[in-house]
Amino acid sequence: MENRTKEELQDSTMKVSSLNCIDLANDDLHHSVVSLKQACLDCGFFYVINHGINEDFMEDVFEQSKKFFALPLEEKMKVLRNEKHRGYTPVLDETLDPENQVTGDHKEGYYIGIEVPKDDPDWDKLFYGPNPWPDSDVLPKWRETMEKYHQEALRVSKDIARLLALALDLDVNYFDTQEMLGKPIATMRLLRYQGISDPSKGIYACGAHSDFGMMTLLATDGVMGLQICKDKNAKPQKWEYVPPIKGAFIVNLGDMLERWSNGFFKSTMHRVLGNGQERYSIPFFVEPNHECLVECLPTCKSESNVPKYPAIKCSTYLAQRYKETHADLSTYNQ
Repeated sequence: MENRTKEELQDSTMKVSSLNCIDLANDDLHHSVVSLKQACLDCGFFYVINHGINEDFMEDVFEQSKKFFALPLEEKMKVLRNEKHRGYTPVLDETLDPENQVTGDHKEGYYIGIEVPKDDPDWDKLFYGPNPWPDSDVLPKWRETMEKYHQEALRVSKDIARLLALALDLDVNYFDTQEMLGKPIATMRLLRYQGISDPSKGIYACGAHSDFGMMTLLATDGVMGLQICKDKNAKPQKWEYVPPIKGAFIVNLGDMLERWSNGFFKSTMHRVLGNGQERYSIPFFVEPNHECLVECLPTCKSESNVPKYPAIKCSTYLAQRYKETHADLSTYNQ
């Protein structure tokens, strides 16, 4: 268990991280790519502004998210997470840092993924298929709002992926192919955090982890809580708060991109500490196609820099990580 003095905890609350800010409307492409590359080498976290998603619409998405979490538990349990990792996840369902957590994360969530029609050959694959949706009589317009946001966030993700390709000395459209982001696994997750975290007692709103996929777009409600640890091997670990910027996404790289880039780009540890305030956020996890083989990119290896990670199929890697971090569904039948 992580033992830290009160003074250390108070000190950690004072550290605030400064991150690069990428403006998607900037005409100076070279500047954007250089700034992005530096962020990816430094800590794998950066802000994205001028992404084209309307501020009023974002407020509506958060309003609809709050309406869902305000429902009685029995109503939410009607759309409990299924074996395809879609639907409602109750408080404590996920444990992201079992070494340091005494209970699961103090958050509840709702997964929404890519919907493919029943006649699609990928329909039965683990990370495709239909989403469970709350009853439209209970939450009118909820589904339409979430589906529209999913489309918008995916569009922004593809814009960022083009800059990432250039930062990796690849063709600008490298990640646009059908095998990669042409038919991605893209999952948004509505989250509500509650309670007060106490790292000295192993209680976290969200345990320390790195994200599994290619990258994550995070929209927040402006309440502080997210912390990053730029050097996971440091003893003791140093945690810094990432302040939200109104209208900006906080974007971070995931483990898959670290593998793809041969460790060149960083997938950084992060966690959430609760301060007693309710906190809502919406991470949007971007992964390539189910069948995509994630192996060292051609520009990231040489005779003196051989691939550090074995090639692995995207769906195999994701399935393993989900299994390690989520409660077994059979526990909810007891």
